Amino acid sequence: MVLAKNTAEHVAEYLRMAILRGDIKSNEPLRQDKIAEELGISKIPIREALVQLKAEGLVTLHPNRGAFVSTLNAAEAGEIYTIRIALETVAFESAIPHHTPSQLMQAENTLRVMDVETDVARWTELNWQFHAQLYQAAQMPRLISILEPLHINVARYLVLYLNNLGFQTTSQNEHYAILQACRSGNVPEAVQLLRQHLQSASTTLAAFLRSEM
Repeated sequence: MVLAKNTAEHVAEYLRMAILRGDIKSNEPLRQDKIAEELGISKIPIREALVQLKAEGLVTLHPNRGAFVSTLNAAEAGEIYTIRIALETVAFESAIPHHTPSQLMQAENTLRVMDVETDVARWTELNWQFHAQLYQAAQMPRLISILEPLHINVARYLVLYLNNLGFQTTSQNEHYAILQACRSGNVPEAVQLLRQHLQSASTTLAAFLRSEM
């Protein structure tokens, strides 16, 4: 594969999708020479992309050893979800009174696409898109920029490894319930549903990660 544009952003997207799909596993090394050969590019944008993915929590950089796909243990996952629950409920509660019918329709359209999406990496992107659409009306771009990498760092495990437990179906049912509460303008119910949605995902992921240790 040769990238159309040899930029760090494109390399980061290529590697990110490979990690989310499980093509590159946790603890697997990311050899710059190999990636450069696969993509037909120099190592400069690859180095920049690896730094970007490190900031997202997907890559760990070790001096004299290189880059590796990061791992996540149950305690780390729990901490990420504690942060997410605190921040996402703040953004969501602020956004609900300002939702427009158009914004809620966009969120519903995203869910409809997720219903039939079979590519796990794309499903993960759409999952974040749905949540971000619900928070957008809060007008808190800095907060959302903090949340996105936290979402990506845990979503790869939930989607890739827990799909056989029906995670996607359960998650979608909860998404539709959250959306309906938004349409009803019931702020306490909507916020509580979101909190339960995130806490359920946290509990499920933590149990899975403990079983893998």
